[in-house]
Order: sequence, then structure tokens, then C-alpha cells
Amino acid sequence: MTFFHIALIAATFLCSIVAGFLFAFAVVVMPGIRNLDDGEFIGAFRAIDGVIQGNQPLFMFVWVGSVLLLVTAALAGVWTLAGVSRLLLILAALIYILGVQAPTFRINIPLNNQLQRIDPGTMSDTARRRARDDFEQRWNQWNAFRTVCASVVSGLLVVLLLRV
Repeated sequence: MTFFHIALIAATFLCSIVAGFLFAFAVVVMPGIRNLDDGEFIGAFRAIDGVIQGNQPLFMFVWVGSVLLLVTAALAGVWTLAGVSRLLLILAALIYILGVQAPTFRINIPLNNQLQRIDPGTMSDTARRRARDDFEQRWNQWNAFRTVCASVVSGLLVVLLLRV
């Protein structure tokens, strides 16, 4: 087994965990807190996000590792693969960076940070409603997009593993 194969297997594994994490947020976490009142919703999301923003080590290993390993596999794959296999790997890396990581850092994290900066306990009902409205729909839409992209990447990487 070559360095490329090890990097590809590890990248597939970690990218698939990220896809599952995003999927769990889309179908369990956000629907689970949807029926909370505005203050409870903000508080619950802040608590969940606080674990992530606290640099939870296993989460950070998976999230950052998925990017590093996929980029490593893609760079090694450019020299190792040809034709459709090379195209699948490059496509997977581009989708992951542009469809998962870029929206995370440009949209979802800034939205998370907006909620982290407020204290729902000191806000009026109207201000809590506005804070939630400014956050929830946009966050969920982009998380759905990230989930689809991450799932496509996982699928492409599995197909690629079966080809090499």
C-alpha cells in the first residue's frame, strides 16, 4: 500500500465523518431545537457551538484532518492517477473545499459567532426573535448545502477507492 492509498483511505474516512456530522445537524440537532422558544433556541445552539468553538480535540482532528488528508491525497493523486480517477479526486477535493469548507468559514461560523456574542437573557423578546430570524434559516440552508456537498464528496471518494 502506497502513501497515496493510505492518504486516500484516511481522507475518505474523515470526510465521511464530517458528512455524517453535518447530516446529524441537519436532521436531528436543528429540528430538535426548532420548537424551543427564541431564548432557549439561542441558548441551546450557543451551548452546542461552544463545544466546537472550544476546540474539542476529536472534532478538530476530524474537521482539520479531513481537509489536510484530502488535499494531501489530491496532490499525491495528481502524480499517481490518470484519466477518470484523477478527475474524480480533483473534483472531490474542489467540492469539499468550495462546498463544505468555504461556506463553513464564510457563512456558518460568522453566523455562529453572532449568536455567541449575544446574551438572550438580557434581550427583549423582539431582539431575541430578530437574532434567531437573522440566524436560523440562513444557517440551515447553508448547512443543507454543506451536507449535500460533503455526502457527494464521500461518495466520490468511495467510488475512487473502488477504482484504485
